[in-house]
Order: sequence, then structure tokens, then C-alpha cells
Amino acid sequence: MLEVNNINVFYGAVQALWDVSLNVEKGEIVGIIGSNGAGKTTTLKTISGLLHPKSGSISFLGKKIDRLPPYDIVKAGISHVPEGRRLFSNMTVLENLEMGAYTQEARKRKHDTLERVFQLFPILKERKNQLAGTLSGGEQQMLAIGRGLLSNPKLLMLDEISLGLAPKLIPIIFQLVKKINDDGITVLIVEQNIHQVLRLADRAYVFETGKVILEGKGKELLERNDIKEAYLGI
Repeated sequence: MLEVNNINVFYGAVQALWDVSLNVEKGEIVGIIGSNGAGKTTTLKTISGLLHPKSGSISFLGKKIDRLPPYDIVKAGISHVPEGRRLFSNMTVLENLEMGAYTQEARKRKHDTLERVFQLFPILKERKNQLAGTLSGGEQQMLAIGRGLLSNPKLLMLDEISLGLAPKLIPIIFQLVKKINDDGITVLIVEQNIHQVLRLADRAYVFETGKVILEGKGKELLERNDIKEAYLGI
């Protein structure tokens, strides 16, 4: 479904990604793990068109997308839920969700998609007329994911969805990601909660200083001693 081939990405004169390659098959949950500054968020931004690689290529469903603007990448079927949620805090829950139905095709399906999101996150239906800025951290994260789903993506990219959440909420959020995947949406997830993401992911890539240093099945990586020592403190 998604092929990232040897991309090199810069912020001005500073190189952030070095020959990064990864792929995502239809129906998978694929994780990207690594420490702060490893290039995980930069990778998602480049896939979604917020950044463009200096070299290398990105293809989605067989078509090159690495030079497309972000709104065309959304139309192609990729939705990006950014780190920090980036909600419109002075707009209601419903208004935030409707902002996700950006494309013409998504607007046609908005009613049905909203119902699916409300089934997945019943609390959002209860709070639909409440300002987004007044929600709890967990509710805000659900809203950010819900807004991402309103574009009817084929691939949902999630960046640090557990960041700032109460520990008891983190397993719930990951269970919801599994449910989204079970409903037919492919997921690429960047996450520092290594234990949760490797238990969830079919496969994962380990990033270090802008490079992919390791790839493997999620549960197999979780059992590796070097991963335990580096990221789990075991």
C-alpha cells in the first residue's frame, strides 16, 4: 500500500532523515519506534506532504505522492493525526469532526462516517456541542483520531497518541486503534510507548538518528534484549 524508498529529508541545511525506507501492506498495523529526535515525526510529515524529500520516493497505492501537496495526499486516502492533537479549541466537538471531512468524497459520506465515529467514541456524541478545549486529555485524543477518520482514509497515520494521557487511558486508546484496524483501515503509528505499540503492531521499524536500524515483527522485537535495554529499561 505504502512504499517509502531511500528518502533523504532536510530542515534547511540540517539533514533529518538518511536513506529511510519502509513499507506498509494493506490491513497491517505498522509501528515506528525510537527515541526523541530519531526522525519518526519527520517521516510522517514527509509522507503526508508537509515536508518533501530531497531525494528518494514515496508511493501510495502504486502512485508517486512525494511531490503532492498535503490536501491531494488526503484525497488519495492518507490521514495524519499529528502529535499534540492540534484541535480547534474554540470550536465544538462536532465542528472539529466536520473539519476532517475536507474532501468532496468525504463530505458526501459525512453523515455515515460521523455515526461510525460516534459508535467508536460514544463520549464524543455526548460531548458533540461542547468546546474541544474543555475536553479531558483522553477525550481530546479521541476527537483528534475521530477527525482523522472523517476523511475516510485507507491509511491512518498516528503520531504519539499516548502522549500526556493518564496511564489508565493508554490501553483503552490502543484497543480503539486495534478496533479501527479491524474495521479495515491500515495503520502506521509512531509511538514512544514501546511496550504498547510492539504488542499491537504486526511489524515495526526502529529509528535512530534519522535512520532505520532494525525492522521486524512487533512481538519479536519486544522480546529482543537490546530493545528491552534501550527502550524499556529492562
